[in-house]
Amino acid sequence: MNEPRDHLAANSHRPAIAITMGDPAGVGPELCGRLLATPEILAACRPVVFGDSAVLERVTTKLGISFSASRISTDQDWGLLEDAAVVDVQSIDLDSLEPGQVTKQTGQVSFAYIEAAIEAAIAGNVQGVTTCPINKQAWNLAGITFPGHTELFAERFQSDRFCMMMTSPQFSCSLVTTHVGYGEVPKLLVPERIVEVIELTHHALEKILGRTPRLAALGLNPHAGENGLFGEGEEARIEAAIDQAKKLGIQIEGPLPPDTAFLPWRREQTDGFICMYHDQGLIPFKAFNFDTGVNVTLGLSSVRTSVDHGTALDIAWQGTADVSSLIAATRLASSLASNRTA
Repeated sequence: MNEPRDHLAANSHRPAIAITMGDPAGVGPELCGRLLATPEILAACRPVVFGDSAVLERVTTKLGISFSASRISTDQDWGLLEDAAVVDVQSIDLDSLEPGQVTKQTGQVSFAYIEAAIEAAIAGNVQGVTTCPINKQAWNLAGITFPGHTELFAERFQSDRFCMMMTSPQFSCSLVTTHVGYGEVPKLLVPERIVEVIELTHHALEKILGRTPRLAALGLNPHAGENGLFGEGEEARIEAAIDQAKKLGIQIEGPLPPDTAFLPWRREQTDGFICMYHDQGLIPFKAFNFDTGVNVTLGLSSVRTSVDHGTALDIAWQGTADVSSLIAATRLASSLASNRTA
């Protein structure tokens, strides 16, 4: 593999960003190797990959990816590292690991990588966490009940107010509900929760854009309820939340009919869309921003970003995975972390 450097004692003004390897049977290890070889990222932050160094070595050797990073264990004092590093969680049986295969083991180890990175963030050793994708089926096989990263981070950071926001240079989408079935969505659309997501989105985009963001909330039903003809009063609750947000000085309109909310002229006039359920926001967002989008968990005491794609098991370890989303996610985590400490 890439030979480890000595443990450097001098710190840097660049924030340390933990990068979790994600599911080792997916594209995560390849993406981590490519990230560590990206000069732009090395100039912006100190990337610290949390995973198994043996997996990273196997994948990068196979694909001819070369990088330089210190190799350290979880019990070392590595908070003062000056440059890139790999924290070797050492939690996998390498002989039984097969790329592209969903197993209990890959669920267990991907969870272990995240837990170690979160501990580092809580301890202040890193100023942010960027996650590569996990496989929810593998988590289920491993007995892990969290439906995704967002809920895990919210619990570990003890955050009562949080939400998922997908962001890109073009536009952003925040979700009032995330990993729940469609049948559960209507009862979860209460004004208090919608206002919470609007506020979190407003403050986040204010930092990212450096100005007051222009927001729009979507309705739940066709034609945004057609003045109460469709649905069970969800749009009335959304309207109540919008009115409350306006009283807080937030620039927001809606509820917009979902089928026309993402037309070109509307996207030009809107920085952030408040979406009522997962696919309402993620389908249009990924259609326009799949390679450049970033998933951000709002409401945490630390920065957390992620790629906007999955484990891509069908192309794992083949050298064809696009690192653009991970670069964008790490770059944003670095920027947000720097703003927090400035």
